[in-house]
Amino acid sequence: MSFISYLINGLSLGSVYAIIALGYTMVYGIAKMLNFAHGDIIMVGAYIALMSMTQAGMPPFAAVLAAVVGCTVLGVLIERIAYKPLRNASSSLAVLITAIGVSYLLQNLALLIFGANTQTFDSVIDWKGITLAGGALSISGVTIVTIAACIIIMAVLVTFVQKTKPGQAMRAVSEDKGAAQLMGINVNGTIALTFAIGSALAAIAGVLLCSAYPSLTPYTGAMPGIKAFVAAVFGGIGSIQGAFIG
Repeated sequence: MSFISYLINGLSLGSVYAIIALGYTMVYGIAKMLNFAHGDIIMVGAYIALMSMTQAGMPPFAAVLAAVVGCTVLGVLIERIAYKPLRNASSSLAVLITAIGVSYLLQNLALLIFGANTQTFDSVIDWKGITLAGGALSISGVTIVTIAACIIIMAVLVTFVQKTKPGQAMRAVSEDKGAAQLMGINVNGTIALTFAIGSALAAIAGVLLCSAYPSLTPYTGAMPGIKAFVAAVFGGIGSIQGAFIG
C-alpha cells in the first residue's frame, strides 16, 4: 500500500508539472518563444490567491479566480512589453535574455513586496479525500483534485485548439505568421491569447502546488518551472499531448 500511496502522490506532483508544461508548450508552439518567466508567474498566482484569502477575506474559489485573472493580465502585459518588440529579432538569444530578465524582475518585486520569509499557504481545497482498503490507503483531496484538474485541462485545451476558431487561428499562426496575417488573422491578438492561457494555467498550477506543499516564497516557482520545461521538451515541446505525457 505504501508503494501505491507514493505512486499516487507522484502522479499528483507530476500533474502540477504537466499543467505548467502545457503553458510552456502553448507559448512555444504558437509564438516560438521560450518564456522562462513562466515559473515565476506560478509564484505570482500563489501570492495573489494567498493575499486574497488572508487579506481580502475571499473564499477559496474566489481567490483562485482572482489568481487566474491576475496572472492572465500579467501574462498579456509581459508579452506586450517584453516580448512583442523582439518578435522579429534576428537572434533568439535576445528573447532568451529578456525572459531571464523578466524572471528576475518578478522574483525581486516579490521580495520587495512580500519579503524573503516563507509564508504558510492555506489550502484552497477543504475536502479531506478518501480512504480505501480498510484505512490502509488514504488519498488526500488535493491529490485527487490535482490529477483530475490536469486531465480536464489537457482535454479542454486539445478541444479548444482543434475545434474552435481561435484555436484554428493559433495553429495557423504557429505554421506561418505572415500567411496567417494575409488570411485576416489577428496575429498579435492570437499570440496575446496564447500568453493569457499559459499564464492562467500557471496560476492554477501555483495554487495546486502550494495547496499540496503549503509554503510560499518568491522563489517557489523557479524549480517547478525548470522541471516542467524539461517535461515539455521530453514530450516534444509544442505538443499538448506530449507535454502532458512528458
